[in-house]
Amino acid sequence: MENLSAYILLALRLLMAAALYSFLGWGFYTLWRDLRQQAKQTIEQRAPSLLAVLLEGEEALRFTAPEITIGRHPSCEWLLGDDTVSSQHARLSFHHDQWWLEDLGSRNGTRLNGEPLSAPVVLADQDQIFCGQVGFTIHFENAPREEE
Repeated sequence: MENLSAYILLALRLLMAAALYSFLGWGFYTLWRDLRQQAKQTIEQRAPSLLAVLLEGEEALRFTAPEITIGRHPSCEWLLGDDTVSSQHARLSFHHDQWWLEDLGSRNGTRLNGEPLSAPVVLADQDQIFCGQVGFTIHFENAPREEE
């Protein structure tokens, strides 16, 4: 009889351990699924398009990617062929519902509205940016334009 009680107790312990691990596994799976779904929704959120108008030549470029690297290197999304522009000069990025400008350690610096850039800053519509000697004006999609 004692032997039978020991086997029943062992079976109950194993059953409880299996139930506990099943519950933990279900909890981790639910967390993983929710995080994956949230990441997918974040990726699907599109950044508003950005229009960059060069000051010389009035050439306009539209960007829809949430991150734009400016420079002379072929891997950059916006290639500028000027010698005053570094290979990876600056980055425009959309996060926290705003466009940001960041200098990437360029040799000739990045200026925003005439001021040298030392840290990432939030951009406003019609800001003027200079990468080296190349200047351009930024316009946001759906932003009200001033009449000239």
